[in-house]
Amino acid sequence: MEERLFFVGLAMGAFAWASRHWSKSGAIDTPFKTGLLHAVFQALAAFAVVWIVMMSLDSRAKFISIAAHAVSTAELYPSLAAALIAGAIGFWRGYSRGADPAQRRYYLTEDLEWAETVFSAVLLAAVLMYFVVQAFKIPSGSMRSTLLEGDHLFVNKFIYGLRVPFAGKRILAMRSVQRGDVIVFRFPADDPRDLHCGSIQYGKDFIKRVIGVPGDTVQVSAGRVFVNGQELRDEPYAQYLDGAARQPESVKARQLSVPRYQELWQGHALDRELEEIQRDYFGPVRVPERSYFVMGDNRDRSCDSRYWGPVEGKYLKGRAWFIYWPPSRMKTVR
Repeated sequence: MEERLFFVGLAMGAFAWASRHWSKSGAIDTPFKTGLLHAVFQALAAFAVVWIVMMSLDSRAKFISIAAHAVSTAELYPSLAAALIAGAIGFWRGYSRGADPAQRRYYLTEDLEWAETVFSAVLLAAVLMYFVVQAFKIPSGSMRSTLLEGDHLFVNKFIYGLRVPFAGKRILAMRSVQRGDVIVFRFPADDPRDLHCGSIQYGKDFIKRVIGVPGDTVQVSAGRVFVNGQELRDEPYAQYLDGAARQPESVKARQLSVPRYQELWQGHALDRELEEIQRDYFGPVRVPERSYFVMGDNRDRSCDSRYWGPVEGKYLKGRAWFIYWPPSRMKTVR
């Protein structure tokens, strides 16, 4: 969301700059021009408001095309509709009153002040969300009982270093990602058409616990997790809803060579190759450099690295920090 807020701020900043320039030059001197400028502002404002609301509702509709990238139909269509309606109303208001110089100045001044306010506020919010802290809502039960559906928490985005925009790198890290950390990350896929765990996950934010760090060898056997050949026994956070009932090992998985298994998993293609979920029998795989193996604490109900591969560092957003809502669950995330 922070990237989109950034572009909303830039759009409002561009409008404010153009509006100030045209006001000083006296270019807006007719009802038509007044209506057109007011329509642009109204359309931008309506698009931004509806877009942010739709993002907050976390719609998961299928994507229009590859070119759409992070904009889904559920976000784009309502935003465009709101922009068209608001733009038409804005044009009518500006055109109907634009013959009066005092009214023209009023619209130009009001629109400029609002655009500058939105530009400053949204850009500041985007910077804080990108570099410092971000609010996050738990969307599913994959982290039960550590985190419950509907929990609201803050994500510490600077502990692993400040993100360099568009570079996929971090600087000034306070510490590295460690086994056991609960992290938030963007789903590790660059193709909006990829299907994992039965649906499109592209662009979604996930929250999971780090089980393997770079260089670790991870394996799951009969539901038990092994790291570097040692079973993880001290996991008070893990729960298994299915008890002793375990899925059988995939025959197709056993037929894959170790290098081929690693290649498919590391390339985020293992679940497509096997055409089934490998929940209880997985690996072994070696966690690549600058990548992490993650799992949900609710082991039998989690779509995680067993299915879609490692989380590369470029997708990392931060560490889960503190639950702030509901009040009865306020606590540090561990």
